[in-house]
Amino acid sequence: MLEMTANVYGIEQMELEKIYYFSYIGDQEEIKKGDLVIINTELGEDIGKVVFGPREMSFDQIGYEPTNIIRRLTSEDMVEYNKALCEACEVTEYTKEKVKELNLKMRCLKSKYTFDKSRLVIYFGADSRVDFRELVKELAKKYRVRIELRQVGIRDEVKIKGSLGLCGQVSCCCRFLREFDSIKMELAKTQQMMINTAKISGRCGKLLCCLKYENQFYEEVMQGVPYENTTIEYDGKPARVITVNVFLKEVTLQTIEENQPILIKVPFDFFKNNSFITFETEKESFRGKNKDQVFYEEDSEDITNGE
Repeated sequence: MLEMTANVYGIEQMELEKIYYFSYIGDQEEIKKGDLVIINTELGEDIGKVVFGPREMSFDQIGYEPTNIIRRLTSEDMVEYNKALCEACEVTEYTKEKVKELNLKMRCLKSKYTFDKSRLVIYFGADSRVDFRELVKELAKKYRVRIELRQVGIRDEVKIKGSLGLCGQVSCCCRFLREFDSIKMELAKTQQMMINTAKISGRCGKLLCCLKYENQFYEEVMQGVPYENTTIEYDGKPARVITVNVFLKEVTLQTIEENQPILIKVPFDFFKNNSFITFETEKESFRGKNKDQVFYEEDSEDITNGE
């Protein structure tokens, strides 16, 4: 079967927003990375910034039929573009005043005109549904253009406003993240972090995006290693798993000999090269099982990950 391909450019319409693909019929040497171009969008003619290209991609990779780049911005276009940016800032300030005047529980974040001035898009955040029909009437009366109010999620809101992370650097979403992944508490548990929501949550109140960056490393290194606070059979005797040190790649076990606790340090390789029996001692050690049930380690992984 013949695979259809196209030479496309990756273009962002706003900084660090999702990249969309556009084709260009003219001389491809004219357009380079970093150029501002006029593009056809569902909202009309708009401005985008070239992130990469040209690149040959199949329609399956793109997922849709790319529309066209009209041209690169001229000096006259740049004047109009900068004027539109200034006017959009004024719209944002006016909208904030009206929101306060109408006592609406919403946060106006920023505004944007399409290049052809056919539409004005206003981005806002809110904790619940907002009836902004009166606000739209006031804005349409003043600006006499089609108004679109677009609500964004809390993570996108922080991305627009800007923030510092717990690490002291500018938040990842403000520096390089274009799309957000689903972050689960399981990632923090895998990385042996203290489950303190204040310390593993970002400015948005959601779990830190960076929890996902190193998770694959932890999963690979700790494959087959028992969890902390579980009891396993070691050297023919029950042994309690006290700590699992991923950096030293060793597990600290506690056994009882002559009524005295003995600590033993065992390398990860021992568990990866030998099968062992795990005795459940706590309800949370392995989900979905009853106390005192015995099963083999290879069965334990499915149970602990099956949330």
